Parts: sequence; C-alpha cells; structure tokens
Amino acid sequence: MSDLFFIVSSFFLGLGLAMDAFSVSMANGLNEPKMRKRKRIMIAGVFGGFQGLMPLLGWLAVHTIVEIFSAFAKFVPLLGFILLLLVGGKMLMEGIWSWNEESVEDVVLKKRVLVVQGIATSIDALSVGFTIADYSFVRAFICSVIIATITFGMCLIGIRIGRYFGVKLAGKASVLGGLILIGIAIRLVIG
Repeated sequence: MSDLFFIVSSFFLGLGLAMDAFSVSMANGLNEPKMRKRKRIMIAGVFGGFQGLMPLLGWLAVHTIVEIFSAFAKFVPLLGFILLLLVGGKMLMEGIWSWNEESVEDVVLKKRVLVVQGIATSIDALSVGFTIADYSFVRAFICSVIIATITFGMCLIGIRIGRYFGVKLAGKASVLGGLILIGIAIRLVIG
C-alpha cells in the first residue's frame, strides 16, 4: 500500500467514524449554547481521543486476544445503543420538563456523561482494528492519530453548529439534542 493511499484511506475512515461524534457534539452544543471555549475543546478532545484509541485497541485485540474479542464483538452495537439511549433519553426528558419554563437554563454536560458519550460514539471504531490488522503498529498508530484529529475537528464544527441553533431554539434544543442521540442509538442496532 502506497503512503498516499494509506493517508487518504485513513482520512476517509476518520470522516466516516467521526459522524456519530459530530452529531453528538452538535447535540451538546444545542443543549449548552453558552459553552466556553475550554469545554468545547475538552469535548472534542474526549471524542477524538476515544475515536483514536478504539481502533488501536481493536488492532491489539486482533494481534493478541482475537477469540475472546470476537465473542464480545456482537454485543458492541447493543452496548452503544444502550449508552446513547440512556443519555439521549435523559436529555429529552430534561428538555420536555423545562419546555414550559419561562427561563431555561443551559443543561451543563457533566464529565461522566461526556465519557459515556465518548465511549458510545466510538465503540464502532473498535471493529476498525480488524480492518487495519494487517498494518504494522506504526501504521495503525498513524491511522488512529488521523482518525482522532479528524474527529476532533468535526466535533468542534458540530458544537459550533449546535450552539448557533441552540441560541435560536432556546428550551427546545435539549429535546432536539436528545432526539439526535436516540436516533444515533437506533441506527447502531439497525445497521
């Protein structure tokens, strides 16, 4: 495989994997339109970090514990579904409860919820380790860094879009964000 083809395929792999994290970032921006820059970078960093780590873990599983992981692999979409459904449902309910309130406060994203979102959106990236199993460790690492970098950038864009519409939608933003997460959860189990 040529170096150019490797970089281009890693780039497109990163774009594909970043879409769920992009959508969740947009939901987070909708939910918290006054989010500070430091928090936006932290969110993008968590999503990028998990998206970069998971393919490496998958690569490692192929090279060490493939039999154990293959038994677990069929439960990966279900786990992502459950995690996103819980977080999305919580956002949806908070949005519905605050819908009629005069002054709607931003629902602040807690760190543990962010970690759950990071795991849930990157769990499918674990299986990417199988597709890059023939790479050397260095190539697998570079591919993972490319995936992490693209996810980081896409998440910053998603948060910015979400914040823009969050200001416009006020209290309805949490409902929309919850629906986005639930939609992603359903897509995980449907295929």
